[in-house]
Amino acid sequence: MFKGLSAFPLTPLNAQGIDEAAFIGLVQCLVAAGVDSIGALGSTGSYPYLDRAERRRAAALAVEHAAGIPVMLGIGALRQRDVLHHAQDAQAAGVSGLLLAPVSYQPLRPDEVYGLFEAVARNASVPICVYDNPRTTHFDFDDDLYAALAALPQIGSIKIPGVPTEPEVARAHVSRLRGLVPARVTIGVSGDAFAATGLNAGCDAWYSVIGGLFPHAALALTRAAQAGDAARAMQLSQALSPFWDAFARNGGGMRVMATAATLMGLTKPDSLPAPLREITGAERERIAQIIAACDPS
Repeated sequence: MFKGLSAFPLTPLNAQGIDEAAFIGLVQCLVAAGVDSIGALGSTGSYPYLDRAERRRAAALAVEHAAGIPVMLGIGALRQRDVLHHAQDAQAAGVSGLLLAPVSYQPLRPDEVYGLFEAVARNASVPICVYDNPRTTHFDFDDDLYAALAALPQIGSIKIPGVPTEPEVARAHVSRLRGLVPARVTIGVSGDAFAATGLNAGCDAWYSVIGGLFPHAALALTRAAQAGDAARAMQLSQALSPFWDAFARNGGGMRVMATAATLMGLTKPDSLPAPLREITGAERERIAQIIAACDPS
């Protein structure tokens, strides 16, 4: 399941918890577009801010409304005990894969991260995607850890945080990573600005923030790269570059996507987990203009 476009939707919240109608609507938009998989409760999906019951409910809703499209669910948490609980709940809900980031307060050592993944793999009945996201976890995977984790039988993919911008350097980077892992383990690019370069360089999947709200635009880019039309993939990425710039200005894609979803009437205002807030003022107007100008639907 770890190939093509994996779209990461928001998890809109309200005073009661998950805004179920809005969440279902976002999932159904991804189904209608025909994404390859749905990455529920990724960083864009606010997984660290949700309690166990909320995560369990999100898993059930995502699977129920995915219409057979594979659902990968984020299970990261500070304590290994809680990660295992989330994995158990996700599998009971019928997810097709688990997404695990090494979340921490105290900095983690490589042996501790390996121990976390080994424990989850030992108790998992579905494949696991290694979530390498140093911007949020402040943990950097090295080649030795990639290789050790990929040797675990339940590891199905490694989500890398980006690739070098130069195409040939990116291709060499992906090729080097490919040499570290078994053929059954896919390599997926994240950091949406790197998507076209990463896919053109040989990445199997795009774990996409923008795909969670604008799946048609993300699919067009993905399919171009899959068809070997590197120039077209880069052209489509360039057309979306105002979003990439907005992500950079606003600390990542989460606030931008939440603001865009509200502007588009897909979610109600203030659907982020407090103290996070949507973007306001002149920057909010810029996002509205980007949506209109890019026409990413």
